[in-house]
Amino acid sequence: MKVAFISLGCAKNLVNTEQMMALVQQAGHTITSEPDGADVAVLNTCGFIDSAKSEAIDNILALGALKGEGRLGKLLVAGCLSQRYQDEILTEMLEVDGILGTGSYTDVVPALEALASGAHPRYFGDIQHTDEDGARVVTSPAYTAYLKIAEGCSNGCAFCIIPKLRGRYRSRTMASLLAEAKGLADRGARELLVIAQDITRYGEDLKDGSNLEGLLKELCKLPFHWIRLHYLYPEAVTDSLIETIASEPKILHYLDIPIQHCNDRILSAMRRRTSKAQLLSLFDKLRAAMPDVVIRTSIICGLPGETEAEFEELCDFLREVKLQRAGIFQYSREEGTLAAAMEDQVDEETAKRRVELLVDLQSRVMDGYNEERLGTVMEVLCEGFDREAGCYVGRTYADSVEVDGKVFFTAAGVIPAGTFVPVRITGVSDGDLTGEIEA
Repeated sequence: MKVAFISLGCAKNLVNTEQMMALVQQAGHTITSEPDGADVAVLNTCGFIDSAKSEAIDNILALGALKGEGRLGKLLVAGCLSQRYQDEILTEMLEVDGILGTGSYTDVVPALEALASGAHPRYFGDIQHTDEDGARVVTSPAYTAYLKIAEGCSNGCAFCIIPKLRGRYRSRTMASLLAEAKGLADRGARELLVIAQDITRYGEDLKDGSNLEGLLKELCKLPFHWIRLHYLYPEAVTDSLIETIASEPKILHYLDIPIQHCNDRILSAMRRRTSKAQLLSLFDKLRAAMPDVVIRTSIICGLPGETEAEFEELCDFLREVKLQRAGIFQYSREEGTLAAAMEDQVDEETAKRRVELLVDLQSRVMDGYNEERLGTVMEVLCEGFDREAGCYVGRTYADSVEVDGKVFFTAAGVIPAGTFVPVRITGVSDGDLTGEIEA
């Protein structure tokens, strides 16, 4: 069969898609990214918040339209939306021919065979299962690769549905991770992104002495140029972990640390394990150990009960700590979460206004950071030539894949994608930087 894969949502979901692609390819089928003309399209969905659900549904409807025109054979829906709304999908979305839950990625081949026989497969395996086989069809550019070190989450934040969709936190074994990482390095990856819902918990469940520090030290022995970390939960960032990050040259001084808020009452309501004072202390420690550290975070506006005074406290906090990167999200009331049952739900208009105010505040913080980089020479990972801009484009250590800005730069010669080059920063443009290669 000719099987098309479409992956929605986060990089962790993309890794699951790549694992399914490997299984399908091993079974002798042909992989494509184009559903038009495919025998089966596999849509791996996100179902985390309302916007992700809407995107998944829009994709299902678009693929259903292709089916209706005779340009696509069957539609198999996998991932978080399937896990969360399995009955609704099968009964209300007639475009869908079969579904896979989050515990059944490895069942993709028998599901395809069932579709070929005219059946409507419905696989929902154990969401606590962890697949240790690192076989993937890597779809990211050759120079960049993700390494997912754990599945699920056990933090139990009040606003989050992930533990119910993905199961408790399960670390992969050190041996399987190092074998996979070596394969990625052999393939040509220069930048490794270490990912999980919470990488700081790595190894706690294995009971064999494995931990994030030990894993990072082993990864640094492999021929990567950059190692980037997503996400570190603030309460688990220890002094010894900070020392490891600061002392290993390959680990970028770019740390993705979701704090969600700063007000102590809101943090408690969110079932977070930090206080405002602890967050301030952590940021001070990080900046003392790594003066050039760039911190990315996530913020939620409009949690039930959030008052104007508490929101203003959050604004003041962000002005004070000046975190260079932040994703600002409007609270999404998700059924099945503790927060969904809370009283004093903040009205939509108020929550939206708060998001807009924080986005504006944060953009000024980012502009200030970018202006500080003017005139400096920074190492840039070239991602190729941008024909529309008429110059090369890349990223510095301060810019992660897709979520941050770019550097557009000129060069006299040919710069292959995946090359690290020194670039003198000469300008700022809508959050991006411009520059010229330093001879």
